[in-house]
Amino acid sequence: MNFEGVLAIFCALIGLPWLIFHYVTKWKQAPKITDEDEKLLDEMFNLARRLEERINTVERIVAADNPDFKPSLTAPQSTPYQLDRRN
Repeated sequence: MNFEGVLAIFCALIGLPWLIFHYVTKWKQAPKITDEDEKLLDEMFNLARRLEERINTVERIVAADNPDFKPSLTAPQSTPYQLDRRN
């Protein structure tokens, strides 16, 4: 058996499983999102949604008073990210 054959068998039987298990272990040790982080994200999402509604309201008021007004962003009334939020 030549050197390349031994190296191929070693890589297939030892190297590949070691590499897979190494990264599986790293993945499991990765930090996870906590309940506090999730609550903070929910609060920030709700704040951003309320601010967007306020900006749209202000732009509608200004557009009603000034026909030459062009809104900076023509945001849709509903966000494309309809997330399941339990309030």
